[in-house]
Amino acid sequence: MAPPRPADPHAGLPANAIGRRKSALEIVTLYVFVVVPFLALAAVVPAVWGWGLSWLDVGLAVGFYSVTLLGVTVGYHRYFTHGSFKAKRPLRLALAVAGSMAIQGPVVQWVADHRRHHAFSDREGDPHSPWRYGTGAGALLKGMFHAHLGWLFERRKTNAERYAPDLLKDPALVMTGRLFVVWAAVSVFLPALVGGVVTGSWAGAWSAFFWAGLVRIALLHHVTWSINSVCHVVGDRPFVSPGRDRATNFWPLAILSAGESWHNLHHADPTCARHGVLPGQVDISARVIWVFEKLGWAWGVKWPDPVRLAAKRRVPAATTA
Repeated sequence: MAPPRPADPHAGLPANAIGRRKSALEIVTLYVFVVVPFLALAAVVPAVWGWGLSWLDVGLAVGFYSVTLLGVTVGYHRYFTHGSFKAKRPLRLALAVAGSMAIQGPVVQWVADHRRHHAFSDREGDPHSPWRYGTGAGALLKGMFHAHLGWLFERRKTNAERYAPDLLKDPALVMTGRLFVVWAAVSVFLPALVGGVVTGSWAGAWSAFFWAGLVRIALLHHVTWSINSVCHVVGDRPFVSPGRDRATNFWPLAILSAGESWHNLHHADPTCARHGVLPGQVDISARVIWVFEKLGWAWGVKWPDPVRLAAKRRVPAATTA
């Protein structure tokens, strides 16, 4: 297979694919939400060395990580972007709020970016292809940084009116996006409130804020961003995906990403509600959707079709990207 050519995110796009420029306030806010949690993550080792963390901190971190991660994987991604299932109104709004609390942007803009990514995956027009600068070692390293987080700082936005017009028709979702800063603040500060109330101390509040707030957000960010960077370069490709798409399966991230790192199947069959379709591929997000379906909160779930999967299976079964 010939190596992919550089993928300029601004080339080859329809005239209305790009929307307005990000404001200075949006750029500053983006730096705060990216850099501050990352610095907190970098401070983990000396923090633990100095005074450790409590089981309350661990419980809050795991709880908030799980809810906000699933808000992205089940909500933003499989439901809002790809329509892998239908959901009752309360679940629809809950998923939008939970995804917003992951602090990765309002739901409509997130969906617009991701739909554009699928439309131009790993070629000109893709907003975050790691192959943007070429295939050499230096170019690929630069490209992986761009795909991981560098693309977030592009000043021009994907045009949501082109890529997410269905969501713009829902006033409640639009309002959820306008309240994004509120949901972000809840995500950051609610763990501190719970920690302070449970322990009855400012120390407990600060500890929960650090671990279940900042560190949890940083870990969540880098795990989900790795789907854009690592999972388009490293791993197996057992299914054929369209065009120059290079999406891979990367098993080490399967648990932390709730099944999103089975990325090759997702690009081969984007609307499928389950990404980990092969034996041993754990997909927590798919299991959560299954629970929603059993509870009657979700229906019309697009579960894997054995015939369609067989048609997309690569021969030989897997190759290394």
